[in-house]
Amino acid sequence: MTISLSDAGKRFNREWIFRHFTYTFEEGRSYAITGPNGSGKSTLLQAISGSMHINEGSIKYELQNTKYETGSLHDGQENQKSKLPPEEIYNHVSLCAPYLEVVEEMTLKEFLNFHNGFKPFLQGITTNSIISSLALEKASNKQIRYYSSGMKQRVKLAQCIFSDTAIVLLDEPCTNLDIAGIELYQQLINDYCKNRLVVVSSNDEVEYKFCSEKINISSYK
Repeated sequence: MTISLSDAGKRFNREWIFRHFTYTFEEGRSYAITGPNGSGKSTLLQAISGSMHINEGSIKYELQNTKYETGSLHDGQENQKSKLPPEEIYNHVSLCAPYLEVVEEMTLKEFLNFHNGFKPFLQGITTNSIISSLALEKASNKQIRYYSSGMKQRVKLAQCIFSDTAIVLLDEPCTNLDIAGIELYQQLINDYCKNRLVVVSSNDEVEYKFCSEKINISSYK
C-alpha cells in the first residue's frame, strides 16, 4: 500500500491546519508526525486514514500486490499498482487514538470477537491469544467499562495492531500506559508491524523511536 499526498491542505473555518503537504508513505516503512500540541498532528493522521476530507490537493491510495486485490489486478501483475477507491480505504486501515472509544458494555472477549467479525485479525491470531498477549486473562470476562484507563488503552492498541490491515495509524499510542504497557506497545510494534505502513502522531520519542522518518507538521503551515 502506498499513500501519496500532493499539495494537500486542511482548514477549519479560515484557519489552515496544514497546507502544501506533499509526501509519499510506503508499505514496510514507519513514519512519525511530530509538532507542538494543537499543531495538527491528529488532523493529518485522520486525513491519511480517509476519515477526514482535505480542502485542497489530493490523496491517492495504491495497492502494490495481490494480497489486497480489489479486482483490477491479475495473476503475474504483483508488482503493478492499482488505485484504491476512497470508499474502500477503511478496509485497509486500523487506527488507535485517545478520542476513539471501545464498546464498554461488552466484555473483552465479546469486544474482540465483535471486532474480528468486521475487521479480521492477522493470520494465526485469535481472541484468546490477544488476551494472553495483553496480560488481561483475569479481566477477560469483565465489562470494559470497569477497566482502568491503562487497560482500556491496551485494548485499543490490540484492536488496531492485530487487525489484518496494511496501514497502522497510531495517535499518542502510549496514553495512560505504565512502564509495562509501554514495553508491551514496543513489543507489539516489533512483532507485528515490520512489513506494514505505520504512522505515529506523537511528541514523545518513546512512542516513535522505531520510526525511520520524521515529519514536523509545523513545516506545513
